[in-house]
Amino acid sequence: MMARTKKSMGGPGRAKIWLIRALKLGAVLGGAALVALVVAVVVAMQSLPSFESLKSSPNGQMIRVHAADGTVIVSLGPSFGRWLSHDQIPQVMTDAMVSVEDKRFYHHPGVDPIGLARAGMFALKIRGTGRRMQGASTITQQLVRNIFLTNSYSVSRKGKEIILALAIERKFSKQQILELYLNKVYFGGGAYGIDAASRKFFGHPATNLSLAESAIIAGLVKAPSSYSPTADAQAAIGRAGVVLDVMRENGVITSEQLANARVADVKLAPEPKQNSVRYFTDWALPQLENLIDEPNEPLEVYTTIDLGMQRAATDAIQANVPGKAQGALVSLDRDGAVRAMVGGLDYVTSNYNRATKAERQPGSAWKLFVYMAALEGGYTPDTSVVDEAVDIDGWQPRNSSGHYSGQIDVRTAFAYSINTVAAKLGQEVGFTTVADMARRFGISTTINTHPSMVLGTSDVRLIDMTRAFASVARKGVAVTPYGITRVTTADGRLLYSHQDDTSRVLVAPWVAAGITDLMQTAVNTGTGRAAQIGRPVAGKTGTTSSNKDGWFIGFSSGITTGVWMGRDDARPISVLQGGRAPAQAFAAYMRVAVAKRPVEQFETEVTLPEWQLEPDNEAYFGAPDDERYVDEDGNPVSPGAIDSPEPRPEPRNDPQEEPSAKIDQKWIDTVLGREKRRQP
Repeated sequence: MMARTKKSMGGPGRAKIWLIRALKLGAVLGGAALVALVVAVVVAMQSLPSFESLKSSPNGQMIRVHAADGTVIVSLGPSFGRWLSHDQIPQVMTDAMVSVEDKRFYHHPGVDPIGLARAGMFALKIRGTGRRMQGASTITQQLVRNIFLTNSYSVSRKGKEIILALAIERKFSKQQILELYLNKVYFGGGAYGIDAASRKFFGHPATNLSLAESAIIAGLVKAPSSYSPTADAQAAIGRAGVVLDVMRENGVITSEQLANARVADVKLAPEPKQNSVRYFTDWALPQLENLIDEPNEPLEVYTTIDLGMQRAATDAIQANVPGKAQGALVSLDRDGAVRAMVGGLDYVTSNYNRATKAERQPGSAWKLFVYMAALEGGYTPDTSVVDEAVDIDGWQPRNSSGHYSGQIDVRTAFAYSINTVAAKLGQEVGFTTVADMARRFGISTTINTHPSMVLGTSDVRLIDMTRAFASVARKGVAVTPYGITRVTTADGRLLYSHQDDTSRVLVAPWVAAGITDLMQTAVNTGTGRAAQIGRPVAGKTGTTSSNKDGWFIGFSSGITTGVWMGRDDARPISVLQGGRAPAQAFAAYMRVAVAKRPVEQFETEVTLPEWQLEPDNEAYFGAPDDERYVDEDGNPVSPGAIDSPEPRPEPRNDPQEEPSAKIDQKWIDTVLGREKRRQP
């Protein structure tokens, strides 16, 4: 009997017992969690305001945006229309909103299990990629977030949102929830609620909304600034088309109604002209979500923008940009404060910010990183190099002047943007080393590592390139662009104050001094002469193949400014060269920007470190091809972390960025006062 008992307790029997225990424990824990959820929902339901109270509560958040001098430049806040009951809201408006935002609205209890499962699977798929999570919020959850919570992303906030959504669904009907949502949701341009949006965009009450107009308004919720019909009509039309297609798929409109809904024919209400400062506010204000975590209360946002400099920037771009081209400008103070930002010629025509979003090839402006890598590897501005024919694995860069200058120094090669020397330097220090230098200075876009990358074949953003030059101007200390200095409540309670970070040193001061020397020469005697403003300026031009893009980026008296010009469709512009219109716009703006600042001389004397004075130059940095790289913070990384080389594009050379005649080294030395430094 005892033997039989012991046998029965072993092997599979014991596993079965543990499985049963685990299931029971899981059931107990699941039951406890369910009970806790029910209790939380009941408590939340009892604390909810009445429907009439929610109707009378204020819509949205009032935000006043101040310039650097305290002037209010933009007031963003609720624009109130008439409150519409559920029976007064056109059915096409309700159908459009439910179709595009929450097609299972009438069937879920406030939280959509199917949507949550889909979002969870997507989260597992993109884990570790840095991509943003897929949204799964229902209309009820969005209403909760708009009324009671913030838009910040956190587990605790999401938990509160779910509990409140379940509570609201228990307390109010679906019709009441839709009524609250459609009268309170933000549609852009300060308009809260469909009546305010209808009056703003179409000039009539929401009770008269057509199917096409309803589709436009419903499409705004996802991204009000991106799909605003008054700012970007094509984007709004495209988004409305998506809404209509979804409505047809969901069976709330017929194919005939879809065909007759002519979104492109919708007449918009006249929009008052807005100045270019909106490019800046559109860039800066979304950062509030990362700076503060506060309920919806009135805010005072103080920014870095200088209105005088902003006007000068707008005028400089509009006065110098070639016909049919666009232009952009970013201007940073020495600590990264954005003093001026122009994202295009006309904000109303296009609110697309080319200063912060557009990715274009920088041409020879990229040589900043090539020459900094060379300086860090042992070169000096006076180091002798040879301008001659080059062949790197079949790639043969050409000088646009059509000739070679023979023996010159690094300073002259940079000043005249000589392609062959840049190619040789890139090969010597290593193309991955150049890429590492660019990443170190804040270039966040993809960087290729094939040989022609030294001529600027990787797409970059203007604000990132300007940031890199600003870090050089700061003697190698990292600069991070910022637009918000402090945030307070309406009664003066401080919520955020910007703190300058000077802890990240990107290159040694002698490297920054060396590249500043090169850039000053480029403006004094080289391709950037049009950027002269009567005081020391250091900078670099850039022109891409077929004159598709023109750049000038430089600094003077603590202000670093980047200018880009080109067409949105990347078509060639015959007259566009970095040393012409962009450099001229830079000069026109900078004369105003630095007018009240003292003249500052550059520190260009290169005091070499001891390692460079020793016979073994590799003792400190290693050979250029020893496959030791650093990340943007200067920390070593393995070669596997470097982007794999991409297929080699057509070589891109800077047209007309070099002199048409043979370089006169003696003249250059005389202009720069360096003739005594040369050996006879």
